[in-house]
Amino acid sequence: MPERDAAAASTAPSGGLGTAAARAVLARQARAELAALGARGQRLQLVDREPWRLGNLPAGRAREASVLMLFGPSDGAGIGVSDGAPIGPRDGTRAAAPVAETDVLILVRAATLRQHAGQPAFPGGRVDPEDRAAQDPAVEAALREAVEETGVDRAGIDVLGRLAPVPLPVSGHLVTPVLGWWREPSPVQVVDDAESSLVVRVPVRDLLDPSHRHLATVTRGTATHHTPAFTVPVGAESVTIWGFTGILLDRLLHRLGWELPWDATRRIPAPR
Repeated sequence: MPERDAAAASTAPSGGLGTAAARAVLARQARAELAALGARGQRLQLVDREPWRLGNLPAGRAREASVLMLFGPSDGAGIGVSDGAPIGPRDGTRAAAPVAETDVLILVRAATLRQHAGQPAFPGGRVDPEDRAAQDPAVEAALREAVEETGVDRAGIDVLGRLAPVPLPVSGHLVTPVLGWWREPSPVQVVDDAESSLVVRVPVRDLLDPSHRHLATVTRGTATHHTPAFTVPVGAESVTIWGFTGILLDRLLHRLGWELPWDATRRIPAPR
Protein backbone atom coordinates (compact mmCIF):
# COMPACT_ATOMS: atom_id res chain seq x y z
CA MET A 1 0.00 0.00 0.00
CA PRO A 2 1.20 3.54 -0.66
CA GLU A 3 2.87 5.16 2.33
CA ARG A 4 2.40 8.90 2.68
CA ASP A 5 3.77 11.27 5.27
CA ALA A 6 0.95 12.99 7.15
CA ALA A 7 2.81 16.29 7.13
CA ALA A 8 3.00 16.17 3.36
CA ALA A 9 -0.66 15.38 2.80
CA SER A 10 -1.97 18.94 3.00
CA THR A 11 -5.09 19.73 1.02
CA ALA A 12 -4.56 21.59 -2.24
CA PRO A 13 -6.55 24.76 -2.91
CA SER A 14 -10.21 24.02 -3.63
CA GLY A 15 -10.48 26.81 -6.17
CA GLY A 16 -8.47 29.17 -8.29
CA LEU A 17 -6.21 26.46 -9.67
CA GLY A 18 -5.29 28.72 -12.54
CA THR A 19 -3.58 31.25 -10.28
CA ALA A 20 0.17 31.36 -9.80
CA ALA A 21 -0.29 31.14 -6.03
CA ALA A 22 -2.37 27.97 -6.29
CA ARG A 23 0.16 26.38 -8.66
CA ALA A 24 2.93 27.20 -6.20
CA VAL A 25 0.99 25.50 -3.40
CA LEU A 26 0.58 22.34 -5.47
CA ALA A 27 4.27 22.34 -6.36
CA ARG A 28 5.27 22.71 -2.70
CA GLN A 29 2.98 19.84 -1.80
CA ALA A 30 4.55 17.63 -4.45
CA ARG A 31 8.02 18.46 -3.15
CA ALA A 32 6.98 17.67 0.42
CA GLU A 33 5.62 14.25 -0.54
CA LEU A 34 8.71 13.40 -2.58
CA ALA A 35 10.95 14.58 0.25
CA ALA A 36 9.07 12.42 2.76
CA LEU A 37 9.65 9.38 0.57
CA GLY A 38 13.28 10.27 -0.07
CA ALA A 39 14.00 10.82 3.62
CA ARG A 40 12.83 7.30 4.43
CA GLY A 41 14.84 5.81 1.59
CA GLN A 42 12.17 3.16 1.11
CA ARG A 43 12.82 0.01 -0.82
CA LEU A 44 10.36 0.05 -3.72
CA GLN A 45 9.97 -3.73 -3.88
CA LEU A 46 11.27 -4.08 -7.40
CA VAL A 47 12.90 -7.46 -7.48
CA ASP A 48 9.84 -9.62 -6.92
CA ARG A 49 7.76 -7.86 -9.59
CA GLU A 50 10.08 -8.20 -12.60
CA PRO A 51 12.41 -11.11 -11.72
CA TRP A 52 13.43 -11.52 -15.36
CA ARG A 53 15.00 -8.04 -15.33
CA LEU A 54 15.77 -7.34 -11.67
CA GLY A 55 17.43 -9.63 -9.19
CA ASN A 56 20.55 -10.59 -7.28
CA LEU A 57 23.92 -10.09 -8.92
CA PRO A 58 26.71 -12.68 -8.80
CA ALA A 59 29.29 -11.92 -6.12
CA GLY A 60 31.91 -9.44 -7.31
CA ARG A 61 30.12 -8.63 -10.54
CA ALA A 62 28.17 -5.54 -9.55
CA ARG A 63 29.20 -2.21 -11.05
CA GLU A 64 27.80 0.80 -9.25
CA ALA A 65 25.65 3.29 -11.13
CA SER A 66 22.96 5.85 -10.32
CA VAL A 67 20.14 7.73 -12.01
CA LEU A 68 18.55 11.09 -11.20
CA MET A 69 14.76 11.10 -10.88
CA LEU A 70 14.37 14.88 -11.17
CA PHE A 71 10.91 16.27 -10.46
CA GLY A 72 9.99 19.93 -10.45
CA PRO A 73 7.30 22.55 -10.91
CA SER A 74 5.82 22.48 -14.39
CA ASP A 75 6.09 25.42 -16.75
CA GLY A 76 2.38 26.13 -16.30
CA ALA A 77 1.42 24.91 -19.74
CA GLY A 78 -1.87 23.33 -18.70
CA ILE A 79 -3.12 22.69 -15.21
CA GLY A 80 -3.86 18.99 -15.54
CA VAL A 81 -7.59 18.94 -14.97
CA SER A 82 -10.28 16.58 -16.12
CA ASP A 83 -13.99 17.40 -15.85
CA GLY A 84 -13.06 20.36 -13.67
CA ALA A 85 -11.17 18.28 -11.09
CA PRO A 86 -7.39 17.93 -10.70
CA ILE A 87 -5.82 14.78 -12.11
CA GLY A 88 -4.20 12.60 -9.48
CA PRO A 89 -6.95 11.39 -7.13
CA ARG A 90 -6.14 9.23 -4.16
CA ASP A 91 -7.97 5.99 -3.38
CA GLY A 92 -10.25 6.34 -6.40
CA THR A 93 -11.56 9.81 -5.48
CA ARG A 94 -11.09 13.11 -7.27
CA ALA A 95 -9.34 14.82 -4.35
CA ALA A 96 -6.83 17.47 -5.38
CA ALA A 97 -3.27 16.19 -5.76
CA PRO A 98 0.03 17.98 -6.34
CA VAL A 99 0.74 16.27 -9.65
CA ALA A 100 -1.20 18.96 -11.52
CA GLU A 101 1.88 21.14 -11.35
CA THR A 102 4.75 18.66 -11.48
CA ASP A 103 6.92 17.20 -14.23
CA VAL A 104 9.90 14.84 -14.45
CA LEU A 105 13.04 15.02 -16.59
CA ILE A 106 13.43 12.23 -19.17
CA LEU A 107 15.88 11.75 -22.02
CA VAL A 108 15.80 9.42 -25.01
CA ARG A 109 18.97 7.52 -25.88
CA ALA A 110 20.42 7.94 -29.36
CA ALA A 111 19.31 5.33 -31.90
CA THR A 112 22.96 4.66 -32.81
CA LEU A 113 24.00 3.35 -29.38
CA ARG A 114 24.98 -0.29 -29.07
CA GLN A 115 22.96 -0.73 -25.87
CA HIS A 116 19.54 0.69 -24.99
CA ALA A 117 19.32 2.47 -28.33
CA GLY A 118 16.28 4.72 -28.63
CA GLN A 119 15.08 4.00 -25.10
CA PRO A 120 13.82 6.69 -22.71
CA ALA A 121 15.79 6.93 -19.48
CA PHE A 122 16.57 9.04 -16.47
CA PRO A 123 19.87 10.92 -16.65
CA GLY A 124 22.56 8.77 -15.07
CA GLY A 125 25.42 6.37 -15.49
CA ARG A 126 28.26 4.59 -13.74
CA VAL A 127 29.90 5.86 -10.58
CA ASP A 128 33.31 7.01 -11.86
CA PRO A 129 36.54 7.20 -9.84
CA GLU A 130 36.27 11.00 -9.53
CA ASP A 131 32.84 10.59 -7.92
CA ARG A 132 34.41 8.66 -5.02
CA ALA A 133 35.81 11.84 -3.49
CA ALA A 134 32.28 13.16 -2.89
CA GLN A 135 30.42 12.61 0.37
CA ASP A 136 27.89 10.46 -1.50
CA PRO A 137 29.40 9.02 -4.72
CA ALA A 138 26.01 7.79 -6.00
CA VAL A 139 24.46 11.25 -5.68
CA GLU A 140 27.53 12.88 -7.24
CA ALA A 141 27.43 10.49 -10.19
CA ALA A 142 23.72 11.14 -10.78
CA LEU A 143 24.19 14.92 -10.73
CA ARG A 144 27.35 14.82 -12.86
CA GLU A 145 25.72 12.64 -15.49
CA ALA A 146 22.61 14.86 -15.55
CA VAL A 147 24.78 17.90 -16.27
CA GLU A 148 26.74 16.05 -18.96
CA GLU A 149 23.64 14.68 -20.65
CA THR A 150 21.14 17.54 -20.39
CA GLY A 151 23.07 20.68 -19.46
CA VAL A 152 20.96 21.16 -16.31
CA ASP A 153 22.33 23.58 -13.72
CA ARG A 154 22.94 21.37 -10.68
CA ALA A 155 22.96 24.41 -8.38
CA GLY A 156 19.18 24.57 -8.83
CA ILE A 157 18.60 20.95 -7.73
CA ASP A 158 17.74 19.87 -4.19
CA VAL A 159 18.64 16.24 -3.48
CA LEU A 160 15.73 14.77 -1.50
CA GLY A 161 17.26 11.38 -0.83
CA ARG A 162 18.30 8.13 -2.42
CA LEU A 163 16.38 4.90 -2.73
CA ALA A 164 17.73 1.41 -2.18
CA PRO A 165 20.11 0.23 -4.94
CA VAL A 166 18.46 -1.93 -7.58
CA PRO A 167 20.36 -4.93 -9.04
CA LEU A 168 20.25 -5.33 -12.82
CA PRO A 169 21.71 -8.73 -13.73
CA VAL A 170 21.29 -8.12 -17.47
CA SER A 171 23.92 -5.35 -17.35
CA GLY A 172 25.71 -6.22 -14.14
CA HIS A 173 24.91 -2.86 -12.56
CA LEU A 174 23.71 -1.98 -9.07
CA VAL A 175 21.71 1.19 -9.71
CA THR A 176 20.89 3.76 -7.03
CA PRO A 177 17.87 5.98 -7.84
CA VAL A 178 18.45 9.52 -6.54
CA LEU A 179 15.36 11.67 -5.92
CA GLY A 180 15.74 15.33 -6.79
CA TRP A 181 13.58 18.46 -6.79
CA TRP A 182 14.17 21.14 -9.42
CA ARG A 183 14.06 24.17 -7.13
CA GLU A 184 15.24 26.52 -9.87
CA PRO A 185 14.53 24.99 -13.30
CA SER A 186 17.16 25.77 -15.92
CA PRO A 187 17.27 25.23 -19.69
CA VAL A 188 17.98 21.64 -20.75
CA GLN A 189 18.80 20.17 -24.13
CA VAL A 190 20.64 17.34 -25.85
CA VAL A 191 24.33 17.92 -25.13
CA ASP A 192 25.81 15.07 -27.17
CA ASP A 193 23.89 13.83 -30.23
CA ALA A 194 25.86 10.59 -30.09
CA GLU A 195 24.39 9.83 -26.66
CA SER A 196 20.85 11.27 -26.68
CA SER A 197 18.23 12.28 -29.23
CA LEU A 198 15.77 14.09 -26.96
CA VAL A 199 15.55 15.74 -23.53
CA VAL A 200 12.05 16.49 -22.31
CA ARG A 201 10.12 17.47 -19.18
CA VAL A 202 7.18 15.04 -18.97
CA PRO A 203 4.14 16.23 -17.00
CA VAL A 204 3.30 13.75 -14.25
CA ARG A 205 -0.38 14.14 -15.16
CA ASP A 206 0.43 12.54 -18.53
CA LEU A 207 2.12 9.61 -16.79
CA LEU A 208 -0.95 9.07 -14.61
CA ASP A 209 -3.52 9.21 -17.39
CA PRO A 210 -4.90 5.62 -17.50
CA SER A 211 -5.18 5.79 -21.30
CA HIS A 212 -1.40 6.29 -21.47
CA ARG A 213 -0.57 3.20 -19.41
CA HIS A 214 0.00 -0.43 -20.41
CA LEU A 215 2.45 -3.29 -20.04
CA ALA A 216 5.25 -3.36 -22.61
CA THR A 217 6.09 -6.91 -23.68
CA VAL A 218 9.43 -8.33 -24.73
CA THR A 219 9.67 -11.84 -26.21
CA ARG A 220 12.91 -13.77 -25.88
CA GLY A 221 12.77 -17.24 -27.30
CA THR A 222 9.62 -18.86 -26.02
CA ALA A 223 9.23 -16.54 -23.03
CA THR A 224 7.39 -13.21 -23.04
CA HIS A 225 8.20 -10.70 -20.31
CA HIS A 226 6.59 -7.40 -19.47
CA THR A 227 7.26 -4.11 -17.69
CA PRO A 228 5.04 -1.13 -16.82
CA ALA A 229 4.97 1.41 -19.64
CA PHE A 230 3.75 4.95 -20.25
CA THR A 231 3.08 6.34 -23.74
CA VAL A 232 3.03 10.12 -23.39
CA PRO A 233 2.64 12.95 -25.90
CA VAL A 234 5.78 14.90 -26.79
CA GLY A 235 4.92 17.65 -29.22
CA ALA A 236 3.15 16.17 -32.22
CA GLU A 237 4.53 12.68 -31.48
CA SER A 238 4.68 10.34 -28.51
CA VAL A 239 7.31 8.54 -26.46
CA THR A 240 6.91 5.20 -24.70
CA ILE A 241 8.71 4.98 -21.36
CA TRP A 242 9.27 1.33 -20.46
CA GLY A 243 11.91 -1.08 -19.15
CA PHE A 244 13.88 -0.10 -16.06
CA THR A 245 12.74 3.53 -16.28
CA GLY A 246 9.11 2.46 -16.53
CA ILE A 247 9.53 0.18 -13.52
CA LEU A 248 11.00 2.96 -11.38
CA LEU A 249 8.25 5.41 -12.34
CA ASP A 250 5.55 2.82 -11.71
CA ARG A 251 6.83 1.97 -8.23
CA LEU A 252 7.48 5.57 -7.24
CA LEU A 253 4.06 6.84 -8.32
CA HIS A 254 2.44 3.96 -6.48
CA ARG A 255 4.36 4.60 -3.26
CA LEU A 256 3.50 8.29 -3.41
CA GLY A 257 -0.18 7.44 -3.72
CA TRP A 258 -0.41 9.40 -6.96
CA GLU A 259 -1.28 6.65 -9.42
CA LEU A 260 -4.75 6.15 -10.90
CA PRO A 261 -6.36 2.77 -11.60
CA TRP A 262 -5.27 1.50 -15.02
CA ASP A 263 -5.77 -1.58 -17.15
CA ALA A 264 -2.85 -3.91 -16.40
CA THR A 265 -4.20 -6.46 -18.90
CA ARG A 266 -3.44 -4.08 -21.78
CA ARG A 267 -0.23 -5.38 -23.33
CA ILE A 268 1.67 -3.84 -26.24
CA PRO A 269 5.05 -4.96 -27.67
CA ALA A 270 7.89 -2.71 -26.51
CA PRO A 271 9.28 -0.30 -29.12
CA ARG A 272 12.24 -1.53 -31.12
